[in-house]
Amino acid sequence: MKIVGEYGKEDLAKVYVATMRNDKKSLVEFAESLQPPLPFEKKWVIIVSTLFGCPVKCKMCDAGRTFYGRLTSKEILQQIDYLVGRHFSDHTIPVEKFKVQFARMGEPAFNPDVLDVLEKLPEVYDASGLIPCISTIAPAGTEKFFESLIQIKKRFYRNGHFQLQFSIHTTDNEKRDKLIPVKKWSLEEIAKYGERFFEPGGRKITLNFATVRGYEIEPKIIGKYFDPEKFLIKLTPLNPTNNVKKNGLVSFIDPCKPETASELVDSFRSHGFDTILSIGENEENKIGSNCGQFIS
Repeated sequence: MKIVGEYGKEDLAKVYVATMRNDKKSLVEFAESLQPPLPFEKKWVIIVSTLFGCPVKCKMCDAGRTFYGRLTSKEILQQIDYLVGRHFSDHTIPVEKFKVQFARMGEPAFNPDVLDVLEKLPEVYDASGLIPCISTIAPAGTEKFFESLIQIKKRFYRNGHFQLQFSIHTTDNEKRDKLIPVKKWSLEEIAKYGERFFEPGGRKITLNFATVRGYEIEPKIIGKYFDPEKFLIKLTPLNPTNNVKKNGLVSFIDPCKPETASELVDSFRSHGFDTILSIGENEENKIGSNCGQFIS
């Protein structure tokens, strides 16, 4: 792996661009970020790529411009190891919450080597606060990946040390297909899998909505399929990616006016769901470290 560029601020977020195989097709991005006002020792997040680009081509994400295949488990670990090595050369990570998110470039369920990485992380790093995070659209045909994920979570990441997030974005099925233009699990299929994945004492499964004006989000529909005791809601503004602008998408939530989300937050809570309004630092948009942004 060769670092060819980096951008950002040490006290907030940095994005790194690297070539894995000495050619332009093997460009990847990975990032690290903090969550102000929490200090580094309380929470540190690493976000890594699992594919060279992404075949999904979600309408709000820039990573789908190209797709050249999968990274190996070694190449995924190299990204993590580079960032860990910048701070902890002995691989001992005394951070209360050390999140490793497989969410920078690529749908992780398309790469079985992600499972291998999940098995290796507890061996490679001495990190009691380790919390891997899989963020997924749940593509059709990846059932084997998700079956294995249940077993890996049970073996290595019990008692709240694993985060699973499904990207939903809208409860209108036709518009969901427009935003995420590949075959994927239905809401009912996601709910049934989540029922099996969840364990008492573990983290609730996250249903993520990057809110788009004109793309309905109906808490009543979510409540029909999902148990609030096992699932929680995360609402975010659209990040200002190139594809958001190109496709004429407008964020329903104004990041400068959190009150624009109040009615939707209250509605989900009235249906019993823990609901997180997640609005990142505006400076991260300038850096390019937020979800869906692509700086290389």
